[in-house]
Amino acid sequence: MKFKLFIAGFWLLCAAGLVSAADETLKPYVLASVVPADVNAKLAAEGFEVVGEYEPYPGAKVIVITSEALKLEAAKSEFGGYGATVRVAITDDEVSYTNPAYWANGYRMATDLVAVTTILEEALGNAGTFGSKKGITKEKLAKYQYKPLMPRFDKPVELATFPTHKKAVEVVEAGLQAGKGKTKLVYRVDIPDKDETVFGMGLLGDHDGADRIAMTTLNKGAKGSKHTAYMPYEILVSGTKAYMLHGKFRIALSFPDLSMFKFMKIRGAPKGIENAAKAVTVE
Repeated sequence: MKFKLFIAGFWLLCAAGLVSAADETLKPYVLASVVPADVNAKLAAEGFEVVGEYEPYPGAKVIVITSEALKLEAAKSEFGGYGATVRVAITDDEVSYTNPAYWANGYRMATDLVAVTTILEEALGNAGTFGSKKGITKEKLAKYQYKPLMPRFDKPVELATFPTHKKAVEVVEAGLQAGKGKTKLVYRVDIPDKDETVFGMGLLGDHDGADRIAMTTLNKGAKGSKHTAYMPYEILVSGTKAYMLHGKFRIALSFPDLSMFKFMKIRGAPKGIENAAKAVTVE
């Protein structure tokens, strides 16, 4: 009888563990525990490569990093290039970075990037996650949608089609370098053994989708740490096509607690970002 009770208790504990894992919530950003002056050296010491740096406005800096392990993980899933980088932000004297597990699930990657997370925490520390009051479960992230009928990850904006992958990469890179659509090339990362390249697109100026305009609005009244690591936006060249994630998905995934009232204040941003990205793809 005791043995049967033991077995029953064991399976109840296992079931509770499974429920706990399923209900685990993730938040988009991690607060680091290093000072800004040490960021680059600590990242290099742990094998991360800085592929781009970007200062969208005074007091904000984003350092974009990748690693061989991160690129290999990105190669395992469709459109995995979106998750080939980690964005490290310095806002005044505060350091934060994108939470690999949150974004991996949001981008439907093959793994949670546990190994990458461990090394990143060795480099920058983890003083807690933020960016959402309650967080989002992995299951919900994988099919994330801000509101019914709004875009999901698998409904990106198709920007342009080219005769070859090589041509697509050349045109997008040249467009960003030339600043078409008031943009800036922040980084380029090629996904190994795959016709896929991801570009970081800084959005300059005063148009609706510009980083400074959107972030000024979104940070107004925000409590706690800033979401600076939202930037920069991505253009993904996969095969012969250039894509971007729809603003109503990408912005919402970065600000999951965003109220509809505040979202309406930047209602022009998704189209503004799309217009800028499309300008980049025109020869």
